Amino acid sequence: MNIIDHLSLGAPCIDKAAAFYDGLLESLNIQCLAKSDGFVAYGKDSIQFLLIKPENQQAPSAGNGTHIAFSANSQEAVDNFHAYAIANGGECAGEPGPRESYPIPDVYTTFVRDPFGNKLEAIFNGFNKL
Repeated sequence: MNIIDHLSLGAPCIDKAAAFYDGLLESLNIQCLAKSDGFVAYGKDSIQFLLIKPENQQAPSAGNGTHIAFSANSQEAVDNFHAYAIANGGECAGEPGPRESYPIPDVYTTFVRDPFGNKLEAIFNGFNKL
């Protein structure tokens, strides 16, 4: 069993969030599994990641020092994730490539920010391979 059931990020507009994340996560073979006016949910076999409108009606905000890392099955998938993000309103927060400072060998990763400021990572040979 995974230690985390699911993760969610706040989004001010679900349609705008879905427009960005549908293609971004498709580059990692992650599909949209459910959508409503208040959320859009993604996963492979089950929902593991959601974008939601905050229930308190306050504006969502990105956390400083917080990011979500998505597993990639190849370096090419990491590159595609980065390219899609940049071409669709995201911004680079770390070019694709190896990270010698990581405590695992052969890691290949990239960081981007979504249109709402959330920091995302796509990682190949990441921590879950241990």
